[in-house]
Amino acid sequence: MAAAPTAPAAAGTSDVSTSRSPWASSLPDDLVRLVASRLLSGDLLHYVRFRAVCRPWRSGTASPGGRGVVEPRFHPRRWMMFPEGDGIYPGHPNLHGYVRFFNLDTGAFVRAHIPLFQDHCVLDSYEGLLVLQRDHDTAIRLLNPLTGDILDLPPLSTLLPQMRQQFTKGFRAQKRLSLLRCLSTAATFTDGVVTVMLAIERFFCVAVATSQDQQWTVSTWYYAIGRPLLSAQGKTYVVYETSVEKTLEIFQMDTPLPNEGLQEPKLIATCTRDKLRRPLSFVECDSEILVIGRNNDIPIPSILVYKLADLVMETYIPVTSIGDKAIFIQERALVASTKAVPTVMGDTIACTRSMKLVQYHLSSGTWLQTMDQCSLLGIEELGPCSLIQHIITCCSRAHWSTN
Repeated sequence: MAAAPTAPAAAGTSDVSTSRSPWASSLPDDLVRLVASRLLSGDLLHYVRFRAVCRPWRSGTASPGGRGVVEPRFHPRRWMMFPEGDGIYPGHPNLHGYVRFFNLDTGAFVRAHIPLFQDHCVLDSYEGLLVLQRDHDTAIRLLNPLTGDILDLPPLSTLLPQMRQQFTKGFRAQKRLSLLRCLSTAATFTDGVVTVMLAIERFFCVAVATSQDQQWTVSTWYYAIGRPLLSAQGKTYVVYETSVEKTLEIFQMDTPLPNEGLQEPKLIATCTRDKLRRPLSFVECDSEILVIGRNNDIPIPSILVYKLADLVMETYIPVTSIGDKAIFIQERALVASTKAVPTVMGDTIACTRSMKLVQYHLSSGTWLQTMDQCSLLGIEELGPCSLIQHIITCCSRAHWSTN
């Protein structure tokens, strides 16, 4: 485990004088631990700020420093790296080493100082951890942006000798590496050992390595040719549409535990054409994996949402409400609370149609007008010009990838 050169501003632990708040140091230890556990279950930043109040509160609670990657309880799950737009990428000179992060539940912003973006690029994220590649040696690194903790994994280039047959002759090493960077990441965290599985989207195979390995190991099998991919809870999900019946088949790939081999993808659910149709998206909402598609091929189709757990049990009951949340869909999908994004209506699914942002209201089954005046403008033409557009660009690799 390595530490970031400069700790993010969010993880500061400056003291508040206990002489000005004597009640803080007089709280019973068990009450301090109870409050801390409640805060940590909701948001890592609240927990960090709680520990910063005074020395007794820090000494009575676990420090996230040094554990920000290996212990899942310290992952900043609901924080996303905020795309600045206008060609301003992480590591851009105009940012002076700072990157902004946005909380999808509360709407809070945090600016973290992460100078390593000068020689790293972002490939993916998992549970709030950033999946980075170091430029000079292609090492894969997991970064917790709120604690500054970094975990090193083998270089991506160790895959090249194992994948010679997949590359067209004449491809240079740099071109081959660029094809490997389009990936989806899943991981398990067991007794301080981190196992990472990369689903390499261009080649329909996976690679796995632990924090103790020197190289990646590529699978001897290929997963079904289909998209999209979702990685959550140590698993990666992919959907495949059969050529004749147009049945949707959902496969699950498990990240192996340490010292275990890769298992082939498992078919866990099927949906016939009368139940659900493409385009399909996966998203994790309140720890539940949702499957989102449409119900027909008419010009303005209705959107259907199912719980993956229900589809596995062959129970085809659509989800009719997601409460105060909105799901944003483009290449990938994410969930935000209306508290974080007040200009979007709750219980809706936001997506792009004809270069415009539109919403589908799940409870009423109706399409709504564009969400704000700014969303009438095409993202591709003018770049994001509202908070909603900045969020939806996070669902598209072309907008946030720095490689």
